[in-house]
Amino acid sequence: MSHESTVPGELGDPSVRTTEIPEPGAVTIVVPTFNESANIRELLRRITESVPSRLPCEVVFVDDSTDDTPQVIGQAAQDCPFPVTLLHRREPVGGLGGAVVEGMKAASSDWIVVMDGDLQHPPALVPELVGTGERTGAGLVVASRYVKGGSRAGLAGSYRVAVSRGATWLTKALFPGRLRGISDPMSGFFAIRRSVVSAEALKPLGYKILLELAVRCRPREVTEVPFVFQDRFAGESKSTAREGFRFLRHLLGLRTASPVARMVVFGLIGASGFVPNLLGLYAFTVLGMHYVPAEIVANQLGVAWNFLLIEQLLFRDRRAHRRWWDRLGRFALLANADLVLRIPLIALFVDRLGMGALPATALALVTTFVLRFAGTEALVYLPRRGGRTTSRRAA
Repeated sequence: MSHESTVPGELGDPSVRTTEIPEPGAVTIVVPTFNESANIRELLRRITESVPSRLPCEVVFVDDSTDDTPQVIGQAAQDCPFPVTLLHRREPVGGLGGAVVEGMKAASSDWIVVMDGDLQHPPALVPELVGTGERTGAGLVVASRYVKGGSRAGLAGSYRVAVSRGATWLTKALFPGRLRGISDPMSGFFAIRRSVVSAEALKPLGYKILLELAVRCRPREVTEVPFVFQDRFAGESKSTAREGFRFLRHLLGLRTASPVARMVVFGLIGASGFVPNLLGLYAFTVLGMHYVPAEIVANQLGVAWNFLLIEQLLFRDRRAHRRWWDRLGRFALLANADLVLRIPLIALFVDRLGMGALPATALALVTTFVLRFAGTEALVYLPRRGGRTTSRRAA
């Protein structure tokens, strides 16, 4: 292999791309970084010591840093016996997961190993991850803290341990089929065949990219190797409450990828709208408003509540197709049309079909709910013809 290293550059700059054609079984190590300058030299030193010369290797850093991490990578790369590529992103789209996807697109090797830049993932395990994949024919090899020989020792504090275990349990409960054979879906350390990755199908949000890959790319064969989660070499953890909320939102987005699942969540959100509706109705009538206009105004509180939750939890990735006021107006129109349509439907079911009042009301509720869900998806959140989107301010 050539011993040249690539100098730092911006994403899309041809000068940062390696031109070497790797041998079969070669590995691209993708490392997403955010302000990890104190860890870079030690990370590259350990990779140099760990990866044998018979395993062709390249390292791709995808960097979102605001410190001097790009400069440190450029300097440390000069001493490496393998190509080092730096992709510095102007905008951290998709967070850490988005950085990994960019690195996968730049990879040219048969195998891609994803690992963090803080040395909590031991570089010495890279050859074993690739070797296990080659021996077993697996498409995905996960470094797991939860199989025999593994440990989460490097997780600082009982709080982070509890959060990690809770997230693992929740994820496996929501995706029992897709995550079969993966004991540690929260792991950020794994090897995947480049042929398995469909980068265009990935919609990362936050830092749990393994879950995204397992659910959307569906590798047929998965195996695991144990690893001991290490203490951070330098710097501070990037895990925050905000990242936790992004993870939960991403989890919901993955779970509601099918129309049936989206309809269920749509219904649950709609049911939650009764709370602000009833509270508003109570407040307005106590203030002396007649119950009819009070119900009309209170219904708008429920509409606003439902719109906010649907925007954030269900259709977040489809908001760029229309401006927010356009989406709100269409949603409100559909929600209020539901009330207007329900009464004639009940009358139709009673008079023409001979149904009782209760079953007619129940059937009308189901009918208008299905129509409202279909209308919301089609008229509010599907792209316009031609696929044009509005400006960034629309989101």
